[in-house]
Amino acid sequence: MSNKMEESKTNEPGKTARDPVCGMTVDKDTALKAKLGDRTYYFCSQSCLDVYTQPERELKAMRRKVALTLTAAIAAGGLKIAVSFGLAAAITSLEVIGTLSAYSLVIFIVSIPIIWWAGFSILKGAYFSIRNRKVNMDVLVSIGVLAGWFYGALNAFFPTIVTEGTGYLEVAIAILAFVLLGKFIEESIRRKSAASIRKLLELKPTTATLIQDGKEVEVSAEELQTDDIIIVKPGEKIPTDGIVIEGYSSVDEKMLTGESIPSEKNIGSEVIGATINKTGVLKFRATKVGEGTALSQIIQMVEEAQASSAPVQKFADRVVSKFVPIVLTVAAISFTFWFIVADFSTAFLALLAVLLIACPCALGIATPTAILAGVGKGAEYGVLLRSGEYIEKARKLTTVVFDKTGTLTKGEPSVTDIKTFNGFSENEVLMFAGSAEKGSEHPLAEAIFKQAETAQIKLVDIADFEALPGRGVKCTIKGRRVFLGNRKLMQEQEIPTTEIEADMVKFETEGKTSMILAVDGNVVGIVAAMDIIKEDAIEAINGLKSMKLEVAMLTGDNERTAKAIASQLGINIVIANVLPWQKEEAIKKLQSEGKVVAMVGDGINDAPALARADIGIAIGSGTDVAKETGGIVLIKDDLRDVALAVELSKKTMRKINTNLFWAFAYNVVMIPIAAVALLNPAWAAGAMAISSLTVVTNSALLKTAKFKFEKYNEKNEAQSTKNQENKFQEAIIA
Repeated sequence: MSNKMEESKTNEPGKTARDPVCGMTVDKDTALKAKLGDRTYYFCSQSCLDVYTQPERELKAMRRKVALTLTAAIAAGGLKIAVSFGLAAAITSLEVIGTLSAYSLVIFIVSIPIIWWAGFSILKGAYFSIRNRKVNMDVLVSIGVLAGWFYGALNAFFPTIVTEGTGYLEVAIAILAFVLLGKFIEESIRRKSAASIRKLLELKPTTATLIQDGKEVEVSAEELQTDDIIIVKPGEKIPTDGIVIEGYSSVDEKMLTGESIPSEKNIGSEVIGATINKTGVLKFRATKVGEGTALSQIIQMVEEAQASSAPVQKFADRVVSKFVPIVLTVAAISFTFWFIVADFSTAFLALLAVLLIACPCALGIATPTAILAGVGKGAEYGVLLRSGEYIEKARKLTTVVFDKTGTLTKGEPSVTDIKTFNGFSENEVLMFAGSAEKGSEHPLAEAIFKQAETAQIKLVDIADFEALPGRGVKCTIKGRRVFLGNRKLMQEQEIPTTEIEADMVKFETEGKTSMILAVDGNVVGIVAAMDIIKEDAIEAINGLKSMKLEVAMLTGDNERTAKAIASQLGINIVIANVLPWQKEEAIKKLQSEGKVVAMVGDGINDAPALARADIGIAIGSGTDVAKETGGIVLIKDDLRDVALAVELSKKTMRKINTNLFWAFAYNVVMIPIAAVALLNPAWAAGAMAISSLTVVTNSALLKTAKFKFEKYNEKNEAQSTKNQENKFQEAIIA
């Protein structure tokens, strides 16, 4: 993967672009740039660029800072407690220089790297916020931390002049530790936006085999041009989009389309880059390269959807933008008043009290701690919450859309019906069909082979085998001529199918793929297979309906097949014939109707729809890209967890709202008290510590919450225990 970065002018169309990390609109001419694969991304700052291109390194650096501040806060707190109980009295009475005690010197030295190294990013953010005249939380945090630190330093070095209270250096360290911890949690979530797109980019092959002057030449995939002739052998990835001009093969498109059955490709068929050629050799002409390919379009859609604003994560900043000026005004008025009516010491203490009581550490961790508690609770049930945006929208959810293949169904075909004719038994039909398909890698062949294996049918050797592209296979078994395939094959061999037509139509109406078996010119059986429904799908859908939610199914299948599956599931809304890149449009259409939509999917082709939906729910058994894109991930392959995820999101959102309420309540009550000089800075810091503790404790209570849909877990555990007891009894009897 290439990674070229520069800060120069660009000739690309359009003067602005969206930063994929923070969502800000930036000027392409002046923005930082990074080229990943075929796309160029633009960033508002070096930090955003680093987070996107090197998320792990940036996260490790932040982790080190958090670890340092937490260690320092715990150590300082422990030392303070020891001193308070007289366990380290010597260190407080020992004067190093003048009136400077050894204890104060140690705390001051420890605080310097904490405030000026670990907290530098916050101080820098405050500086740029003030310079750009956009006050954010960094400003208030910086004021509170620096006020506490400077006052603590004055108290340490000039205790005879600054006499009111001690311990403000410890307070500054503790405040910074809380804030950095909150930012670390937020950054852990935010970095996923870069990871999902990088995984998409990694799907593309790095090399391609061109036909030049009749010879095969291996070149970089980035060098491909429109109308290049490319050859792809079995097992290789197709490097770009194009049209087949020679050869026949089946191509596994599951990674992009989500469909389990490979697509048959011959002359004139379209092929999609990043899909896998399975059986034959294909020669095709490139029609789209670089950013024009289907994969690149999917990447672009994911990027645009993920860059949209996150209301919960930005709510605190919006409030603080108004809250900070009010706090600063109150502090200034308080200082002026007490300076006039009293003295400088009283005025300064009132000023510090207002600033410290207003330090928004509780505001800063209100959302992350609730999300962290929600994630912990969800992990117990296999549900992972990853974004405050999706959690906020869960309370307004109206519609849940399921992708069909691999989500509602198992993602691989299984034999469902065997119909026999002309005196043949089911076992004989399986023996002939299984032997004819023995060794084939086609999913339908594998389904027949597995069914024969389950039925303990002994397969036999075959002769004169020939694959008939788009129709089926023919061979000789035990001296008898065997044909296995579709109607077209039977018509070519002039084998009558009139008597089986009613059964064929019935199977097709049920959404099944039917294969006709003919032996010695007579139809002897039909083997029907389909991508069967998951065992928990119906219960999951009924659970969502009980929550008054609308349920829909989204699929690339034809309408008849889609409705057949939907009727079995009890789903009334069916969106069929949807191409991979059209799924996002289907979600947008539902949203345009005023619906708040959750999308449940598992494939790469679902990634844009997952990102576009108000709530993206990814199945844990699906692809990494789907899981990276989803705001909620179901770790287990259990669809019933969708309802549980929705309920958990709503409970988590209630915790976030409660946290924000308590964080503001403390400030609303305590700021006036501090302003009238009834609260010294030490008490102010203590009050803020209590407000932070209240937020953390309230979030932790989410671990004890009970859920409406827990009952099926208890039911499953009871059934599992019963099954184990039955197996144990059977073993004893045996």
